[in-house]
Amino acid sequence: MTAPTPPGRGRVLYIDDDPGLGRLVQRALQARGYAVDLALDGDSGLRRLAQGDIDVVALDHHMPGQTGLDILPCIRALPEAPPVVYVTGSEDSRVAVAALKAGAVDYVWKDLQGQFRELLGEAVDTALRQEALRRDKERAEREVREARDRAEIMLREVNHRVANSLALVAALTHMQTNAVTDPAAKAALREMQARISAIAGIHRRLYTSDDVEAVDLDAYLASLVEELQAAMKAAGRDHAIRLDAAPIRLATDKAVSVGVVVTELVTNAYKYAYPPEIPGEIRVSIARQGPAGLTLTVEDDGIGWTGEGQPRGTGLGSRIVKAMAANLRSALVYGTGGAGTRATLSFQG
Repeated sequence: MTAPTPPGRGRVLYIDDDPGLGRLVQRALQARGYAVDLALDGDSGLRRLAQGDIDVVALDHHMPGQTGLDILPCIRALPEAPPVVYVTGSEDSRVAVAALKAGAVDYVWKDLQGQFRELLGEAVDTALRQEALRRDKERAEREVREARDRAEIMLREVNHRVANSLALVAALTHMQTNAVTDPAAKAALREMQARISAIAGIHRRLYTSDDVEAVDLDAYLASLVEELQAAMKAAGRDHAIRLDAAPIRLATDKAVSVGVVVTELVTNAYKYAYPPEIPGEIRVSIARQGPAGLTLTVEDDGIGWTGEGQPRGTGLGSRIVKAMAANLRSALVYGTGGAGTRATLSFQG
């Protein structure tokens, strides 16, 4: 039976094989402002639910040939299933527990005096309030997800454009390098091109990644080392770079600082570690140090430097490394003893 919808509080479907009791429940709930439809068995109740426009279901336990526990899973499996209040005259508490486990939001005990109709009304009120809160929460969470997705798409596009712009700047720097004849100017421009490429590499990884807030540091350093080796080989300095990088995800701003530090230290090793025509390798490693710490090491087997005294060259690279280490709230430490140079940077990742 389908009742006309008053300007009330919602529509209730009451499923019970007792038509007299159904009418009493209908009147009690209508007095609270609800429209009430009646169904005499589970099949007719499910057919009514398929038509839509039901806000809450009150489901009786005992019915011929089946129980409410047989019908409840079918209701909960419906798309946008309404909340179910379980109605039972059984004194076995296991029935109520089973109903709640099967997805009912509440249960009401039938009594001979008919007081359960008032309790049912209260349970329907509560079920609808809870359902409204649940839907509001889902809507808010969906809106947050959609806003986050839009922001990530925009940020990915920004990273794409920044990477392209930096690649263009690096290409222009390369052209300028070819246009000058002064060796010192050429070297300075090559170093600047390497710094630009190190930062561009971060942005390339960000716009191709599902996570725009962090990068896979090991993959980024592998790409950076490959670019540095190719650039230095083109400049006439052919030293192998060995990379040992643990699988680490690092926040974008920290990854930029690490990339610039690696670029500067590897470039310095190419320039100063080995005398002309003397072979030798440069080793780069980054590893976990404790639960949150990271240690970056760049070392060689060359003539060695302790980090003390006047920096070789203009000193710009040393100032850049110092600034990047400060961004990581750390400082570069040079190893002592043994051949070559060993520079270590420890920071929180």
